Amino acid sequence: MDKLVIQGGVPLNGEISVSGAKNAALPILCASLLTAEPLTLGNVPQLHDIATMRKLLVHMGVKIEQLDNNQISLDASDIHTCEAPYDMVKTMRASILVLGPLLARFGHVRVSLPGGCAIGSRPVDLHIKGLQAMGADIRIEHGYIEAKADRLKGARIFMDIVTVTGTENLMMAAALAEGTTVLENAAKEPEVVDLAECLVKMGAKIEGVGTDVITVTGVANLHTASHDVVCDRIEAGTYMVAAAMTGGEVKLKRARADLLDAVIDKLRESGAVVEHDSDSITVRSEGVLQRQGALRSVSVRTAPHPAFPTDMQAQFMALNTVADAVATVTETIFENRFMHVQEMQRLGASIEVEGNTAIIRGREFLEGATVMATDLRASASLVLAALVARGETVIERIYHLDRGYERLEEKLSQLGARIQRIK
Repeated sequence: MDKLVIQGGVPLNGEISVSGAKNAALPILCASLLTAEPLTLGNVPQLHDIATMRKLLVHMGVKIEQLDNNQISLDASDIHTCEAPYDMVKTMRASILVLGPLLARFGHVRVSLPGGCAIGSRPVDLHIKGLQAMGADIRIEHGYIEAKADRLKGARIFMDIVTVTGTENLMMAAALAEGTTVLENAAKEPEVVDLAECLVKMGAKIEGVGTDVITVTGVANLHTASHDVVCDRIEAGTYMVAAAMTGGEVKLKRARADLLDAVIDKLRESGAVVEHDSDSITVRSEGVLQRQGALRSVSVRTAPHPAFPTDMQAQFMALNTVADAVATVTETIFENRFMHVQEMQRLGASIEVEGNTAIIRGREFLEGATVMATDLRASASLVLAALVARGETVIERIYHLDRGYERLEEKLSQLGARIQRIK
C-alpha cells in the first residue's frame, strides 16, 4: 500500500493548475445515462473515484472513449443492465447517482446501498422519498434499492435537510419526468450548478439552480452535448491553506475565487494575503516557517454552501495547530469527521474535542511522525501539517488521497515541497 514521505520546513513558491472537481464530475458522468446520444466531457480529473464510476458505467453498457488526458466521450445508447452491484459501489457513495437517471430513462433500476468515507451515516432516504413522490415503486431488499416506474411524474418535493447528492439525483430524474418538479430546500453547491449547466446543454429545462428552490420541467429526451467540468474548489482551497501555512507565494491557475468566498475570508482573517482575477488565485504569507505567530487562529463552523464547506474543515484545523492563540472548529454536517484529530496529536498538535467542536491551541511547531489517513480530507490535513512539521512525516493509507486529489505529490513538488510517494 502506497505511503507519502514528507520532509517539512520548506516554504512553497510557484504556480500549479487546479484540476476538475471530482464532486462535479461524478454526477455529470451519471448524466450520460439520460441520453442515447454521446456526451463529451472535458477537465475530467484522473482520480480513483472517477475510475470506479467509469468501471460501473462500462459494466452497464456505456462506451467510454478517452479523447486526451482529461477529455472523454460517453455513449449510453446500448445499456444492457440497470443494476449497480455491491462489489462495484461498496467504496464510493456517489454510485447512488445512477439511481435517478436509470429510473427516469428505463423505468427500472437495482442499485446496491453505497459505501464511501466513514465520516457519517449520510442516509439515502431523501433520494428514495423524492422518487416515491414522483411515482416510483421502491423496495429495499438484501442491501439493494429496487425501483420501478412507467414514467416518473413531476412533483413538489421538500427535502428535510440539504443534500447535495439528493438534489443531483432528483434533478436528473426530473429532467425526463412528465410535468414539472419543484425541489425545495435544494443544495446550492457549485457542483450542483455545474451539473445543471451540463443538463441544460443536453436539452433539460431547469430554473432556480444556485438557489434553494429548483424547478425542472421534464422533456421527452435529452441529446448530445459537450461540457467542461468546473474547477475543484476544495483542491484549490487545500493548496491555498498550504501556501498560508508554509509561507512564500503560490499562484493557482484555473481557479475561481467566486466559489471560495468563505475560505478566502478565513485565510485573510488568519493573516494571509489573497489576490485573484477571473481564473486564478494567488496566496502570499510569511508562514509559520518564517516567523512564530505569523498566522492568527481562526474559528470556523461548517454549513451548506455558501457558508464554510465541511470539506475544508480538516485543512483549517491543520492551520490552527500552528497559528497564534486558540480557535474552535465546529462540524455541523457529518457526525464523525474528527478522525484526523488523533493523528494530528501524534504530530504534537494540541486539540481537544467536545461533541461536534474541536478546540485547537496553536503551538510553535509540530514534529514529524508516522500517521495514518482515515478519510479523504483528513488525508489532506495530515499532508498540510507534515509540510510545516520538523523532520520527517510518513503518511500511510494514502489511497484516500487518490480518491480526490489529482497528482498531489507532483503538484506540491512543483512548489518546492520535499514529498515522495513510496510504493
